[in-house]
Amino acid sequence: RVRSSSRLSSARKIGVDIVQITSIRRLFSIPPLLRLILLPYLLGQSTESPEDALAEAILGEVLSQQPIAGANSNSPSNTNQGSDALQRASTLNQQAIALYQAGRYDEAAPLMEESVAIWRAEVGDRGPGMSNGLSGLALIYRTQGRFEESVSLYQEALSIDRENLGERHPDVAQNLSNLAAVYESQGRYGEAVASYQASLDIWRELPRNDLRVADSLQALAGIYVLQGRYSGVEPLVQEALSIYQQQNRPLGIANSLSNLGIIYYRRGQYTDAENFLREAIEIKRERLSSRHSSVGDSLNNLGTIYRAQQQYEQAEAALQEALSIRRESESSQYAVAQTLNNLASLYYEQQRFEAAELSLIEALAIRREFSLITGETYVVDDPLIELAKLYTALENIDQAIGRLQEALNIQERYLNLNLATTADAQRQTYAATLSETTDQAISLSVEAAPESRPAARLALTTLLRRKGRILDASTNDFQSVRQKLTAADQALLDELVEVRQQLAALIFNRPRNLPPEQYRAILNELQARDNELASTLARLSALFAAESTPAEIAPVQARLPDDSTLLEYVRYSPFDADANQWKQPRYAAYLLFPNGRIEVIDLGDAAEIDAAVQSFVGLLQNRSAQFQRNAPVPTLREEDVEQITGNIKELVFDPIAPYLQDTDHLLISPDGQLNLLPFEALQTEASGEYLVQQYQISYLNSGRDLLKFDVIEPSQNPAVIVANPDYETADGTVVAQGRSTSDNRRSTELSQLQVGPLPGTAAEAEAIRPLLPNAEIRTEDEATENLIKSVQSPRILHIATHGFFLPNVDRPDIDSSGLLASNNSFGAVPTTGVVVENPLLRSGLALAGFNTRSSGDEDGVFTALEASQLNLFGTQLVVLSACDTGLGDISNGEGVYGLRRAFALAGAESQLLSLWQVDDFGTQSLMARYYENLTAGMGRSGALREVQLEMIEQGGEYSHPYYWAAFVLTGDWRPLE
Repeated sequence: RVRSSSRLSSARKIGVDIVQITSIRRLFSIPPLLRLILLPYLLGQSTESPEDALAEAILGEVLSQQPIAGANSNSPSNTNQGSDALQRASTLNQQAIALYQAGRYDEAAPLMEESVAIWRAEVGDRGPGMSNGLSGLALIYRTQGRFEESVSLYQEALSIDRENLGERHPDVAQNLSNLAAVYESQGRYGEAVASYQASLDIWRELPRNDLRVADSLQALAGIYVLQGRYSGVEPLVQEALSIYQQQNRPLGIANSLSNLGIIYYRRGQYTDAENFLREAIEIKRERLSSRHSSVGDSLNNLGTIYRAQQQYEQAEAALQEALSIRRESESSQYAVAQTLNNLASLYYEQQRFEAAELSLIEALAIRREFSLITGETYVVDDPLIELAKLYTALENIDQAIGRLQEALNIQERYLNLNLATTADAQRQTYAATLSETTDQAISLSVEAAPESRPAARLALTTLLRRKGRILDASTNDFQSVRQKLTAADQALLDELVEVRQQLAALIFNRPRNLPPEQYRAILNELQARDNELASTLARLSALFAAESTPAEIAPVQARLPDDSTLLEYVRYSPFDADANQWKQPRYAAYLLFPNGRIEVIDLGDAAEIDAAVQSFVGLLQNRSAQFQRNAPVPTLREEDVEQITGNIKELVFDPIAPYLQDTDHLLISPDGQLNLLPFEALQTEASGEYLVQQYQISYLNSGRDLLKFDVIEPSQNPAVIVANPDYETADGTVVAQGRSTSDNRRSTELSQLQVGPLPGTAAEAEAIRPLLPNAEIRTEDEATENLIKSVQSPRILHIATHGFFLPNVDRPDIDSSGLLASNNSFGAVPTTGVVVENPLLRSGLALAGFNTRSSGDEDGVFTALEASQLNLFGTQLVVLSACDTGLGDISNGEGVYGLRRAFALAGAESQLLSLWQVDDFGTQSLMARYYENLTAGMGRSGALREVQLEMIEQGGEYSHPYYWAAFVLTGDWRPLE
């Protein structure tokens, strides 16, 4: 045992000896702290040699309580005491770890499972050795993508360690860190932060663990980046830097400086970023060598910073030196392609197109070769995307379309995998990284090649595949598919989910220690099994086929009624190929006709259109505005009304109107602020007819919705009507029985919200009762949150009460790359907002007991998040006869995140909701007439249109669009079955 007075060189020699004699198989024969230091190195998770850290641990006399040979009471190899069973468990444990290290995860898992089972039988659930076995199995599960199982095992191991070792033991800190890493992989960032922070707190308390503190700070900073919490990132990195400086760890200092350079680059503080990178490079040159790959990484980043400052000569020099260094290492060919890409961007900006093309072609060739070796086709998309931009600038449209088409197909594959296996917040972040190529496809079609049919088809296909995709992914947990499968077929579905989780873990969190040939073999095996299972399930379930097959134009076209046109609106950022930069957002519209014809229409500046929408919607809610000559005497000037109505019509409809000569039915898929526009209230000319008088109008989240019609059998369960809640008291006898998980989180701004009675909704329910004779009707204190949570796919769900929508809080920008690493390659990455509070918590319905926040075991506040967890698969119609139920947080390309989204998530075929606060008794009359038309056999949107036309033609107060234009129907427009 070495005492603290020993020289550092002696301690380091012992550290070197430990590294040389300790293999992954013998890991459990050494004390816990040394095990924690060695494990990342032995598993290939750290490239930095651990001798210095071991020397620090030895000098700290942390081994004074136990011999080097290891008498750790929690170690499997030291608890057998001659038991043959435990000896076998220990052997299985070591074999499993060796297989894990070799990347043979499927073989490692059953051995570790058997080892844990033997240990549990011999020593009990809380006995010595259980924690290590559980942690080892959890690590294997995590690598396989079996995240929930991994979490459960880490939590059990953590509980055992706390009980046997105490709350502040190093093993507890390490398991907290392990647990945080799994949460991170799942996109559960809040829980990841809490676990990392708890681990960090323990490391801070333990003696001589400053480097562990620094590493934990870096991990926590990475999560903050993923959350968009940039204000909190720099202090963490700065503290880590301070520790590395105090401990005289030059490479730690250099990596922290590199990370600070990335942070300041993202802020646009280029001078500071440059200084940090230059200092990091100087340290690396001194401590490593001038030709070390890490120097090349930092030079690559420095060159990008110079390019951002238009210091092109310095940028080219730094990138060329980085390229020279990276070419020297055969293992860095991927990095070579990365620098070639950056050089191409530099040349592009300088209009040196030939040099840019040569760099990109070489980068593409390297990436293709890398893809053949590893099976990772997604690495090819970057140079393809840049080549498509370059060819657009050169007006070589065919080449631009071809390159972009290949890139989009690659991205589609990995987008589908990511959306199927990650949490919603992580889905949004990942999808945002692809928004640039969506905009690029639209720009190519609208601006660079407006007459090109292939460009139009490429852009429309991209829209059909990506618009509203996150919403679909949220519902695509195969709940509805599962309900229609036999037990045996459900097992196939479960296996598919598991295989896709393993694929996602392998692709997006590739093990560093796995040789390329083994990686490719595992990847190919999983992909083959995925294809086999998906093909089998597609034959068994039409719904599975509809949900899992990428959208194409032809099937959507085939679903269009003969008299209809699909209007696919899109808000996008145009790409100026000549200047190699993005311009201010605009709107465009893609028209798809039943005969397959496509028209592409540029609508203009998005800010102007958004402002016009807001003005027009505000005008509709002003009952003093005169829209038609026969309306009551107005208090607003006629010319003001005509200016606002004419402006919005000229912007969003007049450019489209000439193409609609043979169209009677508009299928509108809006985007951006157009989600809040009732197109029915647009007028063909000043004081003239409304659009609803010329066309039947139905709304879709995306034209892709047409492919899902008729794949779920419509429910014939009795309708449920909830109306006129008693907002003060509630009957607490009804208990929720649905699939809802009763997520009772609430927006922080709901605490003071109160509502008044709606007596007209009681009359509304009574008027509807005869039309739905078998309906279950609940009013007053029975109109509870628990009741709604207990419904099981009623044919119709009608809720007449107050709705609420709280405008969202400010949202910071997030770097969608989600990277905070010293070797990160800078590039043009789009940003997206991260909602500080879930928007589904900021809209909802007020039910019995709302004002007192007391309704049995609920509080009367029914949020959109809770609505999304209902079982409404097969429900043909949800009617929310309440104010503001159609509102929510607008997400470009995704629609409205509120009640409108929530009931679609729950499985409802169509939703009738309101865009603004509606008069109580006016709504009562509209709803009664709507159900009369509906039960007479009219379509779901046709029945609404008929009522709107009647109200217009009757004249008087209720002919004002305030009363009839507030309600819009989204989803299936056809008659009920």
